[in-house]
Amino acid sequence: MFAQMMIPHHQQAVDMGEMMLAKDSLDPEITFIATTLKDAQAPEITLMTQWLEAWGESAASSMDSHDMHSMDGMLTEDQLAALESAQGEEASRLFLESMIAHHEGAVTMAQDEVDDGQNPSAVDLAGDIIETQKSEIEDMRRLMDGL
Repeated sequence: MFAQMMIPHHQQAVDMGEMMLAKDSLDPEITFIATTLKDAQAPEITLMTQWLEAWGESAASSMDSHDMHSMDGMLTEDQLAALESAQGEEASRLFLESMIAHHEGAVTMAQDEVDDGQNPSAVDLAGDIIETQKSEIEDMRRLMDGL
């Protein structure tokens, strides 16, 4: 379940990063964060997909679109559209606010896996997600203070 839920969660973060990287004249620190999260989470998606295949499980969750957007930190279609259309400082602010909430949701999901998970590899990945994303949240909050 952890992998099935974390894959779409990570995919949305990758999509958000790609949205930002397609924008002109972004602060280099925003570009760095977008690139970093995309580069970190895309391989984790691949790893979790491989696990699910090896375990004979579907990578697709049984959740529908509404349920997906109700997961901790997931943006709605309207929020994604607002981020995509925003430019400049507004885009940076929306991205940071959204990504902080998104990362907080991932940390909660990962902590549940650390607390209750049974597969050592999944528990280890969850621990890595917690550590990495808590650090990125601190960086993003610092950038928010500068906007």
